[in-house]
Amino acid sequence: MPQRTLRFKISQDGLVQETVEGVAGNACQQLTEKLEEALGVVQHREPTSESYLNDEIQVETISTEQFL
Repeated sequence: MPQRTLRFKISQDGLVQETVEGVAGNACQQLTEKLEEALGVVQHREPTSESYLNDEIQVETISTEQFL
């Protein structure tokens, strides 16, 4: 399982910046939803390149019979 990292930067005026790493697709919002509700109103959301990745696992089966 890949490492998942949540980073928080809290400025002196109380603004909290949250960065999520290692989470693909919409799983990021699901992971942080309760925490964001507790912190207050989300003012801005900027997706990372990982958010555009498909979080589904793809499996491919290759027959080796043709190589024998």
